Amino acid sequence: MRIGILGSGLMGGKLGTLFARAGHDVVFSYARSRSKLDALAERAGASARAGTPREAAEDADVVLLAVPWSRVDDVLREAGDLGGRVLVTCSLPMNDDDSALVIAHTSSGAEALARKAPAARVVSAFGTVPSEVLFAVYEARDGDARPSLAYCGDDADAKATAARLIGDVGFAPVDAGPLAVARYLEPFTLLIAKLAYETDGGPALAYRFERYEERT
Repeated sequence: MRIGILGSGLMGGKLGTLFARAGHDVVFSYARSRSKLDALAERAGASARAGTPREAAEDADVVLLAVPWSRVDDVLREAGDLGGRVLVTCSLPMNDDDSALVIAHTSSGAEALARKAPAARVVSAFGTVPSEVLFAVYEARDGDARPSLAYCGDDADAKATAARLIGDVGFAPVDAGPLAVARYLEPFTLLIAKLAYETDGGPALAYRFERYEERT
């Protein structure tokens, strides 16, 4: 697939790199400097390049939104028409000092994004794990016990595309239902962040859901 990355910080940079290593064509965009984008593309390999948000979005099969919430409107303006695109978001709707969600309980950042980009097919994915675990999960992708990664959305084909990308970077995709479920996934992300950054275990943290049948 051709994947445009809107936001090339820790999440966007690492996920874009892993998508490229998994064989997709990747365009990195929206960083503080073009030199940062060029460096990311060089490290990601021959199937990656740097560009503007509009270049990242045009002709893309998938667009990954990975910017701070305060930058969402700006990057959407720069990206231009996202009609028909699968728009995967890992952007959490946090306030300016990252102390609280600015949208929660009765809506979600993913649903707000769908209203901002009504022609796109929005899927919420990748936000529930810290960036520090991504490369390790990818390296261990051939193991027997992949960590889970929950995602949600309203468009079945868009969700199937997101599930493929989740699998490509080493996670086991868990379909959590419609986009409204992001109302629960986004607060869950805060729990993961608390465990990752405020406990002694360190930030390279993932989770896994298991099913157990009750024996009678």
